[in-house]
Amino acid sequence: MRFETAGQRLKDYVLVADDGTLMRHVFHALLAAAIAFVLIDWHEISTANGKLPGYDPMPGSMPLLPPALTEGKPQNAPVEITSDADVLAKPVRFELQQGGVLLARGTIEPGAAARFQAEIDARGEYVKSVALDSPGGSIDDALAISRLIRERGIGTRVADGALCASSCPIIMAGGIMRVADKDAVIGVHQVFNGTTERLSAERAMSEAQRMTADVTRHLDAMGIKPGLWIHAMETAPDRLYYLSQEEMKQYALTTPNLSPVAKKAK
Repeated sequence: MRFETAGQRLKDYVLVADDGTLMRHVFHALLAAAIAFVLIDWHEISTANGKLPGYDPMPGSMPLLPPALTEGKPQNAPVEITSDADVLAKPVRFELQQGGVLLARGTIEPGAAARFQAEIDARGEYVKSVALDSPGGSIDDALAISRLIRERGIGTRVADGALCASSCPIIMAGGIMRVADKDAVIGVHQVFNGTTERLSAERAMSEAQRMTADVTRHLDAMGIKPGLWIHAMETAPDRLYYLSQEEMKQYALTTPNLSPVAKKAK
């Protein structure tokens, strides 16, 4: 009788498994580890004072990706952000510009999706693309905005000097064409408990898992590769992982040669 060690069994499995299966298992393992670290960070921050430095959570909004504006502006951005930090800190505003561009600038507060829906309903066929300049905010609202963008066949863009961070890339993912100019600043990070309520470990785990499933499912439906969300889960909620132009292409956050993706959201 031959006794195999766990290491030998793992080695044998790796040798016979196909690449697709291995990638799925690696992704799931990383995701599980990331959730564990998120919960640790979530608990430590909530226990300390219930909020991030420079960010006042909104009661009842949980979980969320906090706006990336600690101490007024994102830290260590790779290029200069030309947008006014005070404007970005205010609730997102929608402004129709020439060429069918709808500028969305400001923090994605709870309720932003309903206001965006009203704007799209009012503007109708005039809106061809959404220009994003936002430090992020509510996950649920970002998901709803992203789905509506895809349903209406609208493109997304982040211009030179503009910021798209935290939950903003979730919105960007909805575009049927997704463009990031050379000096656009795009960053991701972990979720944060956006309520002043202290959560039990069980409820924190449930909320983290629900949120992770919602975002992962949506990004997959939008054609985004899992590496983008893994970077988010690995980065503390008061920091940002800045995506390079090559990473945006690698993870399909930007679409090549202005080629549209499938219009219908899954």
